Amino acid sequence: MKTSSKSSSILIKVNGEDKFVPQNISILKLIESFKINKDRVVIELNKKILKKDQFNSIFLSENDQLEIVTFVGGG
Repeated sequence: MKTSSKSSSILIKVNGEDKFVPQNISILKLIESFKINKDRVVIELNKKILKKDQFNSIFLSENDQLEIVTFVGGG
């Protein structure tokens, strides 16, 4: 995602990389924008693992740090 202006986006860190995301975006909306299935992911926000039922109620803030780990099935 690119920044359009400082007033409409915030800077966060996702898996160690700086990303500009829209203000007032929930964890759920963010992972949906990355095309990640919420049922196959673990999210750590500022060093705390989140429960899946929190994804829609937690909104990101400037300088938040996310670690997103996805599970891939295979054989």
